[in-house]
Amino acid sequence: MIRFLDIFAGAGGLSEGFVRAGYTPVKHVEMDEAACNTLRTRAAYHYLNDRGKTNIYNDYLRGNIDRGKLYSFVPKSVIDSVMQAEISEEKIPSIFKSIDEALNGHPLDLIVGGPPCQAYSLAGRSRSKTKMLGDKRNNLYILYAKFLEHYKPKYFVFENVLGLLSAKDENGELYLSKMRALFKSLGYETEYKILKASDYGVMQDRKRIILIGKLGSEKDFYPNIETASTEYNVNSVLSDLPRIHAGEGSYYGVSETTPPSTYLLEAKIRSSVETPITFHIARPNKDYDLEIYHLAVEAWNKNKSRLDYSKLPDSLKKHKNTVSFRDRFKVVAGDLKCSQTVVAHICKDGHYYIHPDIEQNRSLTPREAARLQTFPDDYYFESVGEKPSRTAAFRQIGNAVPVLLAERVAEALKPYFEKEEAQD
Repeated sequence: MIRFLDIFAGAGGLSEGFVRAGYTPVKHVEMDEAACNTLRTRAAYHYLNDRGKTNIYNDYLRGNIDRGKLYSFVPKSVIDSVMQAEISEEKIPSIFKSIDEALNGHPLDLIVGGPPCQAYSLAGRSRSKTKMLGDKRNNLYILYAKFLEHYKPKYFVFENVLGLLSAKDENGELYLSKMRALFKSLGYETEYKILKASDYGVMQDRKRIILIGKLGSEKDFYPNIETASTEYNVNSVLSDLPRIHAGEGSYYGVSETTPPSTYLLEAKIRSSVETPITFHIARPNKDYDLEIYHLAVEAWNKNKSRLDYSKLPDSLKKHKNTVSFRDRFKVVAGDLKCSQTVVAHICKDGHYYIHPDIEQNRSLTPREAARLQTFPDDYYFESVGEKPSRTAAFRQIGNAVPVLLAERVAEALKPYFEKEEAQD
């Protein structure tokens, strides 16, 4: 058994990949309440699925039972494996206490997670008057290091955006260099690579830094993460979903009757035609949104170019920011090998999806965004209360690590743990 801890867990994209690869989560630590509810519901799913009781979970997806009823079928320890807490100097002692209780004397083998990316991202710095200097999120890696110091896992996986490569502190020192120096002082060698999600079976043009740390002095240990070339396109991800227009769809699951594509089965997004499809609901669009979508599609069909927001007629501009995110209205074209990056602000910036047979002039649904992030269809995105929320779902989906990419990383690391276990 390989026990891992997920900190800054978000909605659990990274964690889900490691669970798929056979790792056992001890605890998830996350400050966002909606994301914590998502993690709890996913923990409930895994518990019920392992015991052949997915009928209970599917009842929840269909809206037949509420969240409290779902959790009543699951031991309290499973629900309590998710801890809502801001990782801070003040909270770390209580967080450690909770994790220690969950470990019950067993060692922790692995820590995964990446601090919020806003402080390091190029977009975040471009929008900030201070260029994110002095933002407390810049130094969350120091708190990450405290977990390494306390638990001494054999490995850790630190994920973040490409902006980390150039982000500097007030003295002009690169944060990445400072991180690696700190991790080394705690006994960890670190290596990193820029991984492009589309190289690993994810139908999305998304790049992330994946830094891996190993306890000890060994170098050149970065695992060979198997790539997955594919002949599929975006239609393989989305074309089986019910066709809906702006303002249509449902939060709650209905069984899909269209057979899943080979890609959906291989990526483990759909397992059968009976998987309830949730969150396939489109935002009610204003007339000016729909007009912009038409212009965006026209530009794409004519020139394969993205719409430049700053060049729209003034009557259609509703965002004050016309400098960054000028390509905010993107066409998710079905014939492409991969879509543009799914982002957290997608709920505000409409994306248009071209169906192979019918025009659906609308924004992307959370389920479509989740599929592009390779979340399985039975993954439910919670809100703070019982009422589902598109905005909360999009935020969680856009900030997540694609599940399939996480699984590839987890599978590549697994032999290292097995080798060390055999040596022990």
